[in-house]
Amino acid sequence: MHYSFSDEQEQFRASLRRFLERHSSPTEVRRVMDTERGHDDAVWRALASELGVTGLHLPEDHGGGGFGFTELGIACEEMGRTLLCAPFLGSAVLGARAVWHGGGDAERAHWLPAIGAGETIAALAFMESNDWNPDAFETHARRSGDAWCISGRKTFVLDGLGADLVVCAARTGAGTSLFVVEGTAAGLTRRPLQTIDRTRRFAALEFEDVPGRLLGEEGTAPAVLARVLDEAAIALACEMIGGARTLLEMSLEYAGLRMQFGRLIGSFQAIKHKCADRLLEIELAAAAACYAAAAVDDEDPELAALASAAKALAADAYMHMAEDAIQIHGGIGFTWDHDAHLWYRRAKSSEVLFGTPAAHRARYVEALSA
Repeated sequence: MHYSFSDEQEQFRASLRRFLERHSSPTEVRRVMDTERGHDDAVWRALASELGVTGLHLPEDHGGGGFGFTELGIACEEMGRTLLCAPFLGSAVLGARAVWHGGGDAERAHWLPAIGAGETIAALAFMESNDWNPDAFETHARRSGDAWCISGRKTFVLDGLGADLVVCAARTGAGTSLFVVEGTAAGLTRRPLQTIDRTRRFAALEFEDVPGRLLGEEGTAPAVLARVLDEAAIALACEMIGGARTLLEMSLEYAGLRMQFGRLIGSFQAIKHKCADRLLEIELAAAAACYAAAAVDDEDPELAALASAAKALAADAYMHMAEDAIQIHGGIGFTWDHDAHLWYRRAKSSEVLFGTPAAHRARYVEALSA
């Protein structure tokens, strides 16, 4: 496959990179990740108003930029390079795509403009007890007059702690369905979850007869979730490529400065081999991620297989690069004072988010065999 980005796409990448280098430096990441909200509201507003990134992939008639998933992948890659602390993956990808694929025209017109403008932060609540299977969900919804009441628990809700809008998967008599719940709804309680990666925010949500609005039709959630999670896996793969590239650049720079036994460590064959192997692995994963992102726009029937391939390859490339970066940096790489561990933690959390590499490889083989 011959693939190259257009001049317009490269200009977008350059402008976003300049913005993120100013607003998401390692020092700023350390500051923001320890705040209560986990992101800087001013930076989030600037991303939305100055660059239009939060609604980049939404149609113009829904307040978006009208671009495709390839441009979204570029944005995710650049955010991954700098470990941007922001609810982009949770709101602009998971939340927005759940409304797009799950709702009708009226529902899209009602919620997407605010999400695309960054004014409303959305979250998708679907996972329960480490189980990604919609058929195993225990959260349920019952009719109460003309409304619905939702009861149950969800865990590992990305950006769910401060979400203004929660798209929740719950079982009804017709099967698993999606519901939209206001963040301030009565009966909804949220608590933060402690994870290895402090640059992301996860929450556990409890629903006790929480009023919700049916999104789309009853029983359609499994198909919608499958598509949304495929797209989220591709977006995450692009993000992981960005992080892996930063670690490679960081390692090369250090190898060109650190002296050992009277020589630069970058001159040792072992270090050269590590860097060369990681470069090859990253570029192969990047090609898979780019192909998968383009497949979303093309409505490729093999999207599920391509998403799994991209996620598995990117997760391995990122994790391998993170492990080697720590080794190349030697003793300092293990310390809290060095920035390498921040990317290592993001790599580890991203490795299992939306499914492990092993799970996606098995899914890839299954999809090809179907």
